[in-house]
Amino acid sequence: MIPPIEASVHLRASLLLRLTGEILECIPGYPPSTDLVALLDILDELDCGWLAVLRSQTWSVESRKGVDLILPSSTNIRSPPISQTDRTRLRSLLLLGTNKLEQWVEELPMIPPEETIEEEQALKVMEARQKFDDLFHQTLSEMGELQGIPGV
Repeated sequence: MIPPIEASVHLRASLLLRLTGEILECIPGYPPSTDLVALLDILDELDCGWLAVLRSQTWSVESRKGVDLILPSSTNIRSPPISQTDRTRLRSLLLLGTNKLEQWVEELPMIPPEETIEEEQALKVMEARQKFDDLFHQTLSEMGELQGIPGV
């Protein structure tokens, strides 16, 4: 875990930018699966990780969420936000990456021809597909990218 303090803010953002880019670039290279729920869980945790970075929070392994960093007033350690350059790179990665993932999901067959799934499983697949519309919603909202968009 990289703390959100001045000396490591850039390292923290760079590492997460690299991870985000790799994940969003590589997922469409894998064969389609009806187990979209597991993929959405991973992407949701990545969204929560970015939310913590944007808010200069530490990462709680137990709750899988960001936690406010409390610094003693007697210290000169600061916890600055990530740079505007990193925010711009993040925005670009998320917009391009989610677009690729949405196209990949649209190409998935509703029910793979080689397998028969029950109605309950088919509903889960449909629900997971709908959740792809909200990928990185928290991060984009935090950055102000969704302001002014109706229904958001």
